[in-house]
Amino acid sequence: MHRLSRAGLAGRIAVLAIATFFTLGPVVWTVWTSIFPRDGGPAGFAAYTDVMSQVSLGLLIWNSVLVTGLCALGQMFTAALAGYIFARVPFRGSAVIFGVVLATMMVPIQVTIVPVFMLIRGMGLSDTLLALILPALPTAFGTFLMRQYFLTLPAELAEAAALDGAGPFRTFASIYAPLALPGLSIVGILAFNAHWNEFFRPLIMTISEQNFTLPLGLVSLQGRLGTGSMSTVLAGVVISMIPAMIVFVLGQRPLREGLTAGASK
Repeated sequence: MHRLSRAGLAGRIAVLAIATFFTLGPVVWTVWTSIFPRDGGPAGFAAYTDVMSQVSLGLLIWNSVLVTGLCALGQMFTAALAGYIFARVPFRGSAVIFGVVLATMMVPIQVTIVPVFMLIRGMGLSDTLLALILPALPTAFGTFLMRQYFLTLPAELAEAAALDGAGPFRTFASIYAPLALPGLSIVGILAFNAHWNEFFRPLIMTISEQNFTLPLGLVSLQGRLGTGSMSTVLAGVVISMIPAMIVFVLGQRPLREGLTAGASK
């Protein structure tokens, strides 16, 4: 039995080592190549200087922060309201409407991008940052997540608030919303990661370089027909990873607490 337990432990360590290699290997290679060029050039941070000289890095980062931040906050707001209504405000047809909301998760973005683009153009918002923000405010997954989270909270809270004369939305603002902060942190962190790295929608919705987000703007580092320096391209990738890593490190605890809190209630 002792040998079997040691063999099982060694097997688990081997599996974790392989998973770690495939997970962190590309990241380590990216950072290494950005500092130590493959073309035999001198090692250092010259590639990062090239990034700053070839693209308007400050503007790209600002656009990404603005778009990503407003998308995350907007999704937290809409998911909280929609989830609360589906969970705690009974109305006719709620099950059908909620089913339709969930069904939208099955539709790829490539299917809806053309109708959304036509609507944005009809509103006169094409080639603006609002074209990236407004369509991203509703979130089917966030609505589902917050509905499930609100269902775990005691219904007696709403009954007690109703006895005190509070309406549904006052009950939401004063009681349920503060209790749902762990769930909202999950929605916000996932929304940030999704929109910070988004490439497809900015490619379709924006034309002017002053409206490019960071992932789209870094494409120019590849040069014509991909003739740009690989080290420079990877340096831009490393720069784009830093904010996401910061959010992950800072949001790891709220994310973990939000997941465990929803399971324990």
